[in-house]
Amino acid sequence: MYRSHTCGALRSEHIGTQITLSGWVQKVRDKGFMIWVDLRDRYGITQLIFDENRTPQDVFKSAQELGREFVIKVEGTVIEREAKNPNLATGDIEILVSHITLLNASLTPPFTIENETDGGDELRMKYRYLDIRRNPVKNNLIFRHNVSMEVRNFLSGAGFIEIETPYLIKSTPEGARDFVVPSRMNQGQFYALPQSPQTFKQLLMVGGMDKYFQIVKCFRDEDLRADRQPEFTQIDCEMAFVEQEDILNIFEGLTKHLLQQIRNISVSEFPRMTYDQAMRTYGNDKPDIRFGMKFGELNEVAQHKDFNVFNQAELVVGIAVPGAASYTRKEIDKLIDWVRRPQVGALGMVYVKYNEDGNLKSSVDKFYDQEDLKKWAEATAAEPGDLICVLSGPADKTRGQLSALRMELAERLGLRNPDEFAPLWVVDFPLLEWDDESQRYHAMHHPFTSPKPEDIALLDSDPGKVRANAYDLVLNGNEIGGGSIRIFDKDLQATMFKHLGFTEEAAKAQFGFLMDAFQYGAPPHGGLAFGLDRLVAILGGQETIRDFIAFPKNNSGRDVMIDAPSAIDSEQLKELNIKLDL
Repeated sequence: MYRSHTCGALRSEHIGTQITLSGWVQKVRDKGFMIWVDLRDRYGITQLIFDENRTPQDVFKSAQELGREFVIKVEGTVIEREAKNPNLATGDIEILVSHITLLNASLTPPFTIENETDGGDELRMKYRYLDIRRNPVKNNLIFRHNVSMEVRNFLSGAGFIEIETPYLIKSTPEGARDFVVPSRMNQGQFYALPQSPQTFKQLLMVGGMDKYFQIVKCFRDEDLRADRQPEFTQIDCEMAFVEQEDILNIFEGLTKHLLQQIRNISVSEFPRMTYDQAMRTYGNDKPDIRFGMKFGELNEVAQHKDFNVFNQAELVVGIAVPGAASYTRKEIDKLIDWVRRPQVGALGMVYVKYNEDGNLKSSVDKFYDQEDLKKWAEATAAEPGDLICVLSGPADKTRGQLSALRMELAERLGLRNPDEFAPLWVVDFPLLEWDDESQRYHAMHHPFTSPKPEDIALLDSDPGKVRANAYDLVLNGNEIGGGSIRIFDKDLQATMFKHLGFTEEAAKAQFGFLMDAFQYGAPPHGGLAFGLDRLVAILGGQETIRDFIAFPKNNSGRDVMIDAPSAIDSEQLKELNIKLDL
């Protein structure tokens, strides 16, 4: 027997008990005549004591040779600890060791296995199996498990069936690039790894499995950003015989359940906002509504003066930053430098200080008087003590720049409280978006999203104005879930493919299996997929998904621990009939 108890289980009621523990050596404190060892496993830490007067000589000598992260098994007696540690669950006791077995020695770890470590990100990712021993990473993985279990409990209780779908599928266009897998048995042909189980869950609805879910890996071969992984996990769901309202109600219920069970937080309000409202009010389609700073459009009150920068702009728009009228000129100049960064791309920023005495002081006082600036304050809902920040230029680009500034200011002002949760539904997305490079429309979500019934007639006359029967669930400025009512009519699906630039032959080649299925009594259906990685991170009070993934990739999409991706042996390439042209 390697252990009778875990290293987090023993308490004062166990005093006098003979026990066996196994684990890793966290720390050794050798006082010559007395040695204390902190023994760690997943469940906690227990202090061991080796006393030269009470411990067998060979055992005491073995303790002197222990190093950090050695794996040992000890037998001994639980005794009362003289210097109790109230910060440790096992802090009232210690183990007087009578026997020790070295199970495995360890090299000196490349970084300290402590809550606060001296290891950088890349080093810890290379030795991720060591990093997992640290409490922050270990606890994040346990937290992820708990969230996943609550998801399964809720959905199973609501009548959903978990069904696995294939990982080796057909490559289809639209969206990000596929990861492709060569087939040895079908020379010259390839599988693709799924970007989502979209078509399979629709086929399950055709198959009569009217409530499906799956916690599933998805894969996208796309350029990586700081917090994006090439493989990620979705809570994928689909329902038949439903309308949008049915889906929103179910997944509001799931979100409330998770917040209550995981964070003991009750949230009742799930406000709804159209895509157009979100873009005009916050500059993006996933606004953080934990704080204000709503956009105020200033064209009517800022143009037609002598300030040509505004007169020539498609949009003049501002936000009121609470309490920031006290910013010094140096601090404001730093803000202007921030919006000029290539990542944001603004040419500059106009500001107005709304002082506590009601006086308004602007960087463009030459062109605008107090009455003009008061109208700016009204449009941005500014109060005395606020700073009004104004950007101008092309409408879409300027809204994106001001959105970035709004989020940066909220971060600096401490307005993004990770323990506060503000969910929001964003609805009525555009069905299609025009791409100048390819000179055609692309699906904003995917080709199977249904248009709003009342907008179907616009598909031929004005496709850019067609709204999708689609919805996103936003939490604290992050999209945690998105979905839509699906097209289930063969003719409407064919029309959608036509507007996306597919010929009839190309649509049949790519999606013939789905079109065929629609001829056999496809029910009305729709669904939603949560990003599990993002959801877990936000529930955990963080926004970095990598901290909640056991073995993540780095920002270049590499697994530095196993050194992947890597070259393939020439014999394997030959067997697959693949020749590299590098």
